[in-house]
Amino acid sequence: MEQNNLQNKFDEFNNTPDSTSEFDPQDIEQNKVMAVLAYFGILVLVPILGAPNSKFARFHANQGLILLLACVGLGIALYILNVVILAISWRLWGLASILNILWLAPTVLAIIGIVNAASGKAKELPLIGKYKLLK
Repeated sequence: MEQNNLQNKFDEFNNTPDSTSEFDPQDIEQNKVMAVLAYFGILVLVPILGAPNSKFARFHANQGLILLLACVGLGIALYILNVVILAISWRLWGLASILNILWLAPTVLAIIGIVNAASGKAKELPLIGKYKLLK
């Protein structure tokens, strides 16, 4: 029963707009690999530069770029927070280490994006997918 509850919570979390029907099936099939690459950090540049005319690859490149920027922001925030915590006392290093568990969030979002891209879906990422940087 607990597994069903966890599955229901994940499904609710991942219940984001799906715009797959707006894309050409041939475009989706030809650019799945480009779309997947968008979720591997700086490799987001590959679909941006390598498939500029693909709406499907561009959709996932936008999602990947937002995720990359969120990761950079998280990294800066965690660095500053760790410096402050360790400046208070080096004995708080355990707390500073525990904060690094926050890196699981962008990892989960990247996995969701990769699964969506590989399966040919144009589905927004939870929390950050509604923002558009690329048109």
